[in-house]
Amino acid sequence: MSPHFNFDHGCQEFPISLALTLLFESYRYLLGWLPLRLISRTAIPAWRAASFFLGLLLVWAACGSSLAGYDHSLLTAHMIKHLLLMTVAPALMLLGEPVQVSWIGMPLIAQRVFRRVLRRPPLRRFARMVTRPALCWTVSALTLVVWHIPALFTLGMRSESWHVVEQIMFFAAGLLFWWPVIQPWPSASAGPRWSMLLYLFLATLPCDILSGFLVFSDRVVYPVYFSAPRLLGFSVLEDQQCAAALMWTCITLVYLVPAAIISSRLLAPRTSHEHDLQQSQFSSGPVPQRPPRSLGVV
Repeated sequence: MSPHFNFDHGCQEFPISLALTLLFESYRYLLGWLPLRLISRTAIPAWRAASFFLGLLLVWAACGSSLAGYDHSLLTAHMIKHLLLMTVAPALMLLGEPVQVSWIGMPLIAQRVFRRVLRRPPLRRFARMVTRPALCWTVSALTLVVWHIPALFTLGMRSESWHVVEQIMFFAAGLLFWWPVIQPWPSASAGPRWSMLLYLFLATLPCDILSGFLVFSDRVVYPVYFSAPRLLGFSVLEDQQCAAALMWTCITLVYLVPAAIISSRLLAPRTSHEHDLQQSQFSSGPVPQRPPRSLGVV
């Protein structure tokens, strides 16, 4: 039985599975955040929780709202989905410290089991390898470029299964990309903070090349849109140019925000040092521990 149902004839199917998943993640987050909030209001600030829920809302906007219904008609709508899933939503969710909150919300028995597993050297080495900036950048860039190859793009548009795989890969690549930038608990800094400025700059290059190619191309790169109904009065080529310009602009502006924050911290050594001390409270040990009731988690 399909986990979807139709609201009306011709309307997109309502993704029940996605809705239940996002509701469950919201419940799990509240299960850890609310008790911690009662202990200390400075533990995980409300703005971090709001950031996490906004990230979930944007995932819904990309995959479950009416925006998803225009995915097969407008490349611009398709590009907005990609920006939300890969660039905006993952960053907002990581700012909410989801791993830390989930850990705190776990029963003690589950924490003991996970603690034994996480202490195993192979798993720790794997975690360090996966979160290395070079690998995170490579996975993100390849995911972006490969899924915009016309043949794979068309496959994702014509096959529901591959379309789901595409969206999952974009979201997972987004989480990996933002991990070394945001450094949520329990990650530890793997290098000088200024290297993130270079990391963010290099991350704009694949987007610039792809969007530049789409903007200045005099032919339609994705012929699958020729058979789609035209909306908003855009021709297929105009839609392609609009989508590319949107990606070019949004990526530049979004990456500029963390770059400005990192730069301001580098220019304020004392503030940056205090931030590093706060981070070290949760990355000093190999395995996260349940904080005592009197501890204010930052």
